Amino acid sequence: MTAEAKPAAGREKDEETAEKRDAQPYGLPGKPLARGPFLFGLVGGLGVLTAIALAQMVVQSMSTIILVVVAMFLAVGLNPAVEALQRRGLARRAAISIVFAGVIVAFALFGLAVVPPVSQQLTEFIDAVPGYLTELSNHPTLRRLDADYQILTQLRTFVTNTLGPSLATGIMGAGLVVLNGVFTTVTLLVLMLYFLGSLHTIKDYLLKLVPASRRPRTRAIAEQVLTGIGGYVAGNVLISVIAGVLTWIFLSIAGVQYALALALVVALTDLIPLVGATIGAVLVTGVALLQSVPAGIACAIFFVVYQQVENYVIYPRVMKHSVDVTPAVTVIAALFGGALLGIVGALLAIPVAAAIALIIREIVFPRQEHA
Repeated sequence: MTAEAKPAAGREKDEETAEKRDAQPYGLPGKPLARGPFLFGLVGGLGVLTAIALAQMVVQSMSTIILVVVAMFLAVGLNPAVEALQRRGLARRAAISIVFAGVIVAFALFGLAVVPPVSQQLTEFIDAVPGYLTELSNHPTLRRLDADYQILTQLRTFVTNTLGPSLATGIMGAGLVVLNGVFTTVTLLVLMLYFLGSLHTIKDYLLKLVPASRRPRTRAIAEQVLTGIGGYVAGNVLISVIAGVLTWIFLSIAGVQYALALALVVALTDLIPLVGATIGAVLVTGVALLQSVPAGIACAIFFVVYQQVENYVIYPRVMKHSVDVTPAVTVIAALFGGALLGIVGALLAIPVAAAIALIIREIVFPRQEHA
């Protein structure tokens, strides 16, 4: 290199440094810090604190996460009904509107069937309380005990000073619970409508996270999983509808009061795997026993017979095309789901177990065969 060329190269380097300095107004970055034990511990501690903060955020927002998961689960379950209407020539928006309207009508019918009987019985009980106190005061044995121990006076004092304020507080708390339930239900319906309308967009977006060479196989597996979940939801709802309709017919014939409301309770509890049908049967049988002993015995016999028919005839026929899970895995999945997330976990456990079984069968087993 000549003497004239060296100054030219130096000038070019100085100009390049000046351009970098102008491009970064805060100056050029310095040398990286030495990776000593203090820096390593500091970074590790910050990582632990970040993990703890994220875990606390997840725990505190668990109710919202569950709400979103349930809304997505319901949207996937209602998607086969939407696609069935699309195959009949309807646009997807029209099909979604019809299905969503059906869901709203079902919620409204449940509220109209359950709320009036409960409010009526509560009003009748409150109106009957003074009569109960009068009958107690006229009873000779109680009158003699009251003369010795002032039982009625203490009872009136308890009702006025303790029971009254407690009932008022309880009614306010019950009102808040009802408002919270209404808000949660509305939020769930809105999320379900959103997920149902954008289900294909969500699937396409998530598939972009998969390498292009694996997308066709991933799409096929995902479609099979979603079909299984949709079949499970539709089958479970169909079984619950059958249980509710047959219960309503039987209770109407047996002369049990509030037959429609009790039938809706049976249909709702029948959605819960394993124990839901038993819970509904016990509740309805208990209500029937309060009305009439023969009616209660007849209800107990009806539910015992019906549950056998449901377990061995209706359930296998309805579910044979939806989820492919062995009975032992179904029981274990429902137990784990119930222990983790309660009723919601028990509802989600079976289709999740079916999805995991499908992934293992289609991905893990072939890899082990070629290993």
